[in-house]
Amino acid sequence: MRTIVITGTASGIGRATKDLLESRGDRVIGVDLRDADVAVDLTTGEGRTTLVERVTELSGGHLDAVLAVAGLALPSPATIAVNVFGALATLDGLRPLLAGSDAPRAAFVSSIATLQPADPELVELCLAGDETAALDRAASLADAGDGALIYASSKIALTRWMRRVAAAPEWAGAGIPLNAVAPGIVETAMTADLLATAEQREQLSALVPMPLNGYMGPEAPAALLAWLVGPENTHVCGQCIFIDGGTDVVLRGDSTW
Repeated sequence: MRTIVITGTASGIGRATKDLLESRGDRVIGVDLRDADVAVDLTTGEGRTTLVERVTELSGGHLDAVLAVAGLALPSPATIAVNVFGALATLDGLRPLLAGSDAPRAAFVSSIATLQPADPELVELCLAGDETAALDRAASLADAGDGALIYASSKIALTRWMRRVAAAPEWAGAGIPLNAVAPGIVETAMTADLLATAEQREQLSALVPMPLNGYMGPEAPAALLAWLVGPENTHVCGQCIFIDGGTDVVLRGDSTW
């Protein structure tokens, strides 16, 4: 039996991943604001410290995989606090607990929004690890009516961080594959307001075209995450895998090759 920690298990992709892994016999330590084994607020330093302490206690100091799934899509600084600095605290903070596993793994949820406009200054502040300045920049964007740039910036920053560290000694060098999934539109509570009317769905489809089977449920990215943190994944390293019904293909074509 593998022991796996997942943040964001109260709903959406986190809950779907938890349910899938538990159905396979794994032990999952769930983390969220509420309705979880570890109830913490990842926007705060105190919450992040408590996360590591409680997971260490509940796991006996041993994990086989870490999944940073918790996220926000609000046009506010809280999105940066959770999506970037909360995820980094989860992945880096819990990485030492993977040391005793025969098949240590880590993954997180990026987004198709990494293909959308972002704020370069905010991305660089996140990558520099300057949370105070990053939160201030996000607040400025929100005040200026550019809050829509915050979510994409958060996911770009975290994914770029992964690309920089995945092959490093503390990750690949320690036998830990670190990867991400980038879903297209997933029908969850987070996207409910965006998909409330036929007109909204049509507008979103123009922005995020998904010709293969349209919008998806959270079970689809959950299955991919489960594979990435399973023992069978021995060589996928530093990859952001789009699970998007073809959005990346439509928007970027062969430009990446």
